[in-house]
Amino acid sequence: MSKRTVITGIGVVAPNGLGTEAYWKSVLAGSNGITELDRFDTAGYPSRLAGQITDFHVEDHLPDRLHAQTDVSTQYALVAADWALKDAGIGADALADYSMGVVTSTAQGGFAFTHNEFDKLWSRGPEFVSVYESFAWFYAVNTGQISIRNKMRGPSAALVGEQAGGLDALGHARRTVRRGTEVVVSGGVDSALDSWGYAAQLAGGLVSTVSDPARAYLPFDAAACGHVPGEGGAILIVGDEESARARSVEHLYGEVAGYASTFDPAPGSGRPPGLRRAIELALADAHLAPSDVDVVFADAAGNPGLDRAEAAALREVFGARGVSVTAPKALTGRLAGGGGPLDVATALLAIRDSVVPPTAHTTDVPEEYGLDLVLGQARELPVRTALVLARGRRGFNSALVVRAV
Repeated sequence: MSKRTVITGIGVVAPNGLGTEAYWKSVLAGSNGITELDRFDTAGYPSRLAGQITDFHVEDHLPDRLHAQTDVSTQYALVAADWALKDAGIGADALADYSMGVVTSTAQGGFAFTHNEFDKLWSRGPEFVSVYESFAWFYAVNTGQISIRNKMRGPSAALVGEQAGGLDALGHARRTVRRGTEVVVSGGVDSALDSWGYAAQLAGGLVSTVSDPARAYLPFDAAACGHVPGEGGAILIVGDEESARARSVEHLYGEVAGYASTFDPAPGSGRPPGLRRAIELALADAHLAPSDVDVVFADAAGNPGLDRAEAAALREVFGARGVSVTAPKALTGRLAGGGGPLDVATALLAIRDSVVPPTAHTTDVPEEYGLDLVLGQARELPVRTALVLARGRRGFNSALVVRAV
């Protein structure tokens, strides 16, 4: 097997576009996918906005038997996987089933499904209810359903690291390929916009209470006051370059060149956050210097303290205004386990088309941040190497490097 691991297929389900090209066109045009949440009565909620997918109709994409058996998060994942496999030119008989695996991430998906199951079990009596078991089971559902639907019996896994988990899944997919699995379906898709899931996100205290969709989520802005929850993500086809070229694949979007994850020290320890070290380790894994990176797709929490910490890490690694930085997730909201993979898909499209999408809505970046944040409109730039960052609640940090092949 070649040591180079490449991405040959992309499937996107996002609030501002279904399908890779529709999403990419919306990002470059600055089309906002954040709207007022309309799936339940939000009267009395301190926040009412979300990055909703409003034009997805399950009956157009999946057989009837899967409608009642799957949560919306799994439906999105199955469809994104279908699109990614088609993009990679992998049909039902393209490869031996044991040569294909699945590694995905979800952090919040399953709230609606679990909520319904909880109500059913509660009606039978409290002794039948185990919410924790329901969620533990659901974390692996996307991986399992994709595997079953596509007869993929190779090594599979499900990773949970909140917003960082999607990058962790892609890092694990690369390890799986290097160990001999020819193709791995990877990435992440999340959705928790039912009443339970939305309330759980509000309880974290990091969701913006601004009612204007164009001002609620402002990464790295002086007026930043939180993020907007969203749904969706991306599924990517990861494989061995030698095998991909032998199959004459249509697309070699890029190489997964480096990956690293770290964990923040305990609060009050006096030790610095782990994001800078994750960046340095990912670059070292890719055998790259900071000067080799053309653009950083930031985690972009939209929280003043978290934004300041990320800006400091980037400044320490790249120098003040030393690299172009962008956060296209300002148009979708934060997608938990789907956020990192969607940023990776966006980074690969930036490499393909030599253009960096802007950070929508942000206008006033504090000088002290020292960021060269792409604002206003897309920036034409020969992109060869991109760094994607993600941080999850409770200390997860992940960094992934993709570059042109």
